[in-house]
Amino acid sequence: MTTWTSDELVKIGTADELQVSSLRRDGTSRRPRTIWVVRHGDDLYVRSVNGRTSAWFRGVQDRHEGDIRAGGVDMDVTFVEVGNDMDDELDAVYRNKYHRYAQSIIDHIMSPDARSATLKLVPRS
Repeated sequence: MTTWTSDELVKIGTADELQVSSLRRDGTSRRPRTIWVVRHGDDLYVRSVNGRTSAWFRGVQDRHEGDIRAGGVDMDVTFVEVGNDMDDELDAVYRNKYHRYAQSIIDHIMSPDARSATLKLVPRS
């Protein structure tokens, strides 16, 4: 399994936004969507603020593969669903990173719907 380099973790983890494009069943890329990304340890996570029914999240379900761009890094990734055992930890990371935004925005990324749509980004070789 491929892992993130320290440089990639810093660049992506400190970027305010990430562009995500999932792959369709036929291998073509969907239109990029802008979302928030957080770093927790040596891993990177994203959530769908609109939960599992959002278009980009549903698209990820086809192949669990795609491409991300953030902080000058462009990487093919695998999207791995995360159980709810990390919800509180990731909420804290989101709150810490995006604290300068309105509380109502932060509340959306920590809602039960968003928590249920948490994905770990794993680089693909």
